[in-house]
Amino acid sequence: MSELTSLRHIPKTNLFKKGDVFVLFGELFGRGYVNGLIDEARAAGMTIVGITVGRRDENNALRGLNAEELAEAEEKLGGKIINVPMMAGFDMDAPAGEQNPTEMLSGITLKSWQEDKLDWAKIEACRAAGVKRFTDSAAIVMAEIDKLIPDGANVFFAHTMAGGIPKIKAFLAIANRIYKGRGERFMSSRALLDSDLGKLILMNFDEVTANTLGYLISASAAIRARVTATGGSARYTAYGYHGTEILIDGKYQWQTYTNYTQGYAKMRLESVASAAWAQGVYATVFNCPEIRTNSSDIFVGVELPLFPLLNALKRENGGKWAQQQWDACQALLEDGVQLQTLLDLIESYNNNDTSAAFRNFGAWPMDNTPALADVMIGLSEEITKMHKDKKALITDHLSSLVLEGAGPLMFHGAAEQIGPVLWLNHDIIARQLNALHPD
Repeated sequence: MSELTSLRHIPKTNLFKKGDVFVLFGELFGRGYVNGLIDEARAAGMTIVGITVGRRDENNALRGLNAEELAEAEEKLGGKIINVPMMAGFDMDAPAGEQNPTEMLSGITLKSWQEDKLDWAKIEACRAAGVKRFTDSAAIVMAEIDKLIPDGANVFFAHTMAGGIPKIKAFLAIANRIYKGRGERFMSSRALLDSDLGKLILMNFDEVTANTLGYLISASAAIRARVTATGGSARYTAYGYHGTEILIDGKYQWQTYTNYTQGYAKMRLESVASAAWAQGVYATVFNCPEIRTNSSDIFVGVELPLFPLLNALKRENGGKWAQQQWDACQALLEDGVQLQTLLDLIESYNNNDTSAAFRNFGAWPMDNTPALADVMIGLSEEITKMHKDKKALITDHLSSLVLEGAGPLMFHGAAEQIGPVLWLNHDIIARQLNALHPD
C-alpha cells in the first residue's frame, strides 16, 4: 500500500447478532488486540468458535491439544475450539527424511550468522511442505466450522496470525542487539535482512503473517458462498501495523517504530486484503497503534508513541473520564515525577532531528541506525525508571485503552465495508474511547 487511508469516523453499523458466528483464526494466548474484538462478539451474543496452533511433542511432531489443554483453551476463549493443529509457517517442516529449516540453522552462531548460507532449493521444498500441511488442515477445520454455522448467518472471521522467527539459540542474542542494543552492542537491522538467516525469516514472516489470510479466505469459500446465498454475509479482519498518526506539535502526524522487521509481511498482508476486496470478498486489514503485548516487548521503544494518546483523549472532547486516565497514569510514577514532564520528553524526542528523519511513510520500514537506537532505547529506559513499579507501567494502562477502543472500531468497521486497509490512529481511538465513557 502506498496510500495512508485513515478511519476518521466512528462506525455505527450493527450487523452481528445472536445466532451469528465469530471465528477466531489464531489461538488466544495472552494480552493482545484480539481481546477487544472478542469482547464485542460476546456482547453481540455471537457464537464463538476458535482454532489451535497445536503443540509440539517430545519429538517436535505437531499434535492437537490434550483434554486438559483443550478445556483450558475453550474456557479462555468462551467457545468451541476445532482441535486440529494449525501452526503457521514452515520453519519446522520438511519433506520426509530431510532437514527442516530450524535444523539447517542449528549450527549458526553469533560469530558466523552473517556468512552462513542456506540451500534455497531445500528451503523452498520445506516451504511447500509447510503450506500443504497448513492448507490441508485448514480444509479440515473449515469443514468442521461449516457444521456450526446456520444458513443465513453472518460470519466474522478474525485473522490473528503473526510472527515466524525460527527457534534457534543464536537468534535471541542477535535480536537483543538489533532491537535492544545501543553503543557497542548496536547491530544493524540491514545486516540481518541481507543475510540468509534474515531472508529465511522474512519468508517465514510472509507465510505466518500474510499468506495465512489468503489461505483462510480460500478455505472458507464454501461457507462464504452458502451463507451469502441464504441471506447472510461474511467479513474478514486482520491486524496490521504500518505506523500510526499521533499528536506531534499539536497535529496528528504519522510516525513509526524502527526497525519493524515484520513490516514487509504486514505490507504483504495489506495486498492480500486488497486482492480479496477486488474479488468481492470483504477483508479488511486494520493497521493498529503501537501497544505493549507479550510479543512486542522485544522491541524496546515501540511503546513510546503510546504516551501522546493522553493528549489525544483531551483533544477529542475528553471530559472527566479522560482526566481520570491522566490521574491513573500520574499515580504510577515515582513521587515528585510529573506526568507532564514525561510527555514533554516524548514531545522532544518526536521533534529531534534523528527520530523525525524516520517519519518517511514511503520508505517504510526503514533500517535502524546507531543514532536512533541511542535516543529511542535511552528514552525508553529513562521513562521506565520514572515509575514506582517497573511491572506496572503507564504503557500497560494505555495499551489496555487502545485495545478497548480498537475493538468496536474494527467490529463495526468491518460490518460497514469501508475498505481493504484502514489505519486506526490516535484521533479515532481517542474519540471512540470518549464515546464509550460519556460524562
